Amino acid sequence: KDLEEIVTTNVRYNLLPFHVRTDYVRVTGDTVLAAVTVSLNNKELAFQSKNGVQHAVVNIFGRVTTLTRRVVQTFEDTISLDVPNALLEQSLGKPSVYWKSIPLRSGLYRLSLAIKDTSSGNMGTMEIRLDVPRYEEDQMATSSLILADLVEKVPTNKIGTGQFVIGGTKVRPAVGEAFRRDQKLGIYMEVYNLKPDVSGRKPSATIQYSLLKNNQSVMEVAEDVSKLPEASPNQTILEKTMSLASLDPGRYTMKVTITDTVSKRSIAPTDDFTEQ
Repeated sequence: KDLEEIVTTNVRYNLLPFHVRTDYVRVTGDTVLAAVTVSLNNKELAFQSKNGVQHAVVNIFGRVTTLTRRVVQTFEDTISLDVPNALLEQSLGKPSVYWKSIPLRSGLYRLSLAIKDTSSGNMGTMEIRLDVPRYEEDQMATSSLILADLVEKVPTNKIGTGQFVIGGTKVRPAVGEAFRRDQKLGIYMEVYNLKPDVSGRKPSATIQYSLLKNNQSVMEVAEDVSKLPEASPNQTILEKTMSLASLDPGRYTMKVTITDTVSKRSIAPTDDFTEQ
């Protein structure tokens, strides 16, 4: 209730800083999944020791409104961490990540977030704009290009449910877009409304993954969309992981170019990340 009141009265706090990423994935013709990822550094949390375990709890409250402040949806949740005493120092250098999927119609919204460390009482607030895209039935388009530190299939009984699950895949977005050399760069994106090949069942298109540094290509990978599992003209899911071990530290851009070989149209979303 205290976090709800903070959001309602629009009071600002920054004693518990956090970062937010938003991504958009088509669900139906008029519904879009707005995926909100919240990340906060464990070193900002007040851990309390009990029975050899360090415990921390953060409460989260979110409210989605139209630009005229009509409430569309609210949500509340808890991040709970239990870390053995011996691993606390190592854990402080890592983030805790929370994910919320919100079905919305296309349009502009306001997302208000408030979080609170229940031990220290420290709070943080943020208000961001949600620009939910419209997906036309006959127009080639893509979901957000999501760079993630985890991309993996989920069991059949977990499809569409749980934290970070989009359809049949667990996708944990990288908030802040920072990766270490020993990590894998995960890529997830959905492509909509490609033209079919002569069989009418498979899309006729190519994918070009381009890793750029200072606008210069450092890695190129090409694929035929029709060879991807479960690819269809209506929707094709791109899932890929890349090793970062050979890269020098710095700022990079991942560019994924989809070319429809029937309509000759191309679309090339990009996203940036930092190699540490």
